[in-house]
Amino acid sequence: MIVSQRADAEVCRSILKKSGSSFALPLRLLTPEKRRGSNALYAFCRLADDIVDGDGLVSEKTRLLLEFEVMLKDALHGKVVHEPVLRSIAATARRYAIPEVHLFEIIEGVRCDLTQSRYETTNSLIQYCRLVASAVGLSAVPIWGVRPGVPSEEWMPHADACGLAFQWTNILRDIVEDRERDRVYLPEESFRAAGCDVQDLLSGRIGSCFDDLAANEVARASRWFSEAKHLDSMLSVDGQRVFRAMFGVYRELLRSVENAGSSIFLQRVQTSKWRLPFSGVYSVLVGLR
Repeated sequence: MIVSQRADAEVCRSILKKSGSSFALPLRLLTPEKRRGSNALYAFCRLADDIVDGDGLVSEKTRLLLEFEVMLKDALHGKVVHEPVLRSIAATARRYAIPEVHLFEIIEGVRCDLTQSRYETTNSLIQYCRLVASAVGLSAVPIWGVRPGVPSEEWMPHADACGLAFQWTNILRDIVEDRERDRVYLPEESFRAAGCDVQDLLSGRIGSCFDDLAANEVARASRWFSEAKHLDSMLSVDGQRVFRAMFGVYRELLRSVENAGSSIFLQRVQTSKWRLPFSGVYSVLVGLR
């Protein structure tokens, strides 16, 4: 690795380290080269997310995100950019043949949070989750590696389902935190199907119908988990280790959400440190949103 690439990789590693995310621990199960690529992907997502979550006017955040997007395009086209993370993710995309569209989808996903705080339909929320979560998984799998002979059309639907399962679980975990920011991610049609009202959630009036709402959304996420688990057999050996670690913690988190029932609408689900069921190491929840 040349000096400039090594320096860029170190910037990405430091962003992951400073974030305190447990993403760092499962990535240690990868080879050094795959770890550097995964670090670059994490740092890229983190920077995009930080632009949206930072202080300032929506107009200023919109401008910064557009600049970030333009710099990504330049980096992918081999032009000189000043941001080391974008240089690193561009190099990673070339090395592992990551479809560029997924990186732009990630930016489009965080852009949604600048202007949208409600979702009318399940399909509209699924589309959001595909941008902010499935696109990350579809970018990560080429880095982790698939087994020889497994075509993309075979593993991609399971990676998509995995992103939906993880993000839906995040949404269910974070209902109260999002409500405090005047955000409601669960679709309004889900409220109506359960006989609930969004305004009751915003006012903290959690009646018996919220038991059905919680159960319905847990069941939806569980179906995606059932589809996502098939990705395991398609990954490389070290890719399986990382996938199993992340899959295990999110599946346990969904169980905690399920056990909490309608109390997820009153307080954030608390989880203790989780056990990685396949690798035997410990960490805390991954939750990039």
